[in-house]
Amino acid sequence: MPLSDEEARLLHQLEQSLAAEDPDFASTLRGSKFMAHNRRVAVGAVLGFIAGLVLLFAGAVTAQTWLGVIGFIAMLSTSYLFLNAWKRGIGGQVEDRPTSKASGKPSGTFVDRMEERWQRRRDGDDL
Repeated sequence: MPLSDEEARLLHQLEQSLAAEDPDFASTLRGSKFMAHNRRVAVGAVLGFIAGLVLLFAGAVTAQTWLGVIGFIAMLSTSYLFLNAWKRGIGGQVEDRPTSKASGKPSGTFVDRMEERWQRRRDGDDL
């Protein structure tokens, strides 16, 4: 069931206020969407690479050079797509993740960061 116009407007306002109030948390939430998109791209690239490999071998077996060239180009292009998806977040660190100021490394798990933020707010340090 789709959202009504009023509900969609309220949801949009909530998203904007969350992003304004706590940009680190908002970027963490947005990161999951980007990770899912990168996973879909990576899976599609792997399937495309396999299809390109099949075309390459089919071109070699049937002695049709043009088919082998198309398969090779498909393999190259899908390799490029996979590597871009890998760099954006599948295999490495997501760039939007909050890091500790001292070391530049991620500052614990999501739950640890949220508990730390909650404690700071309760103590009055983060007002």
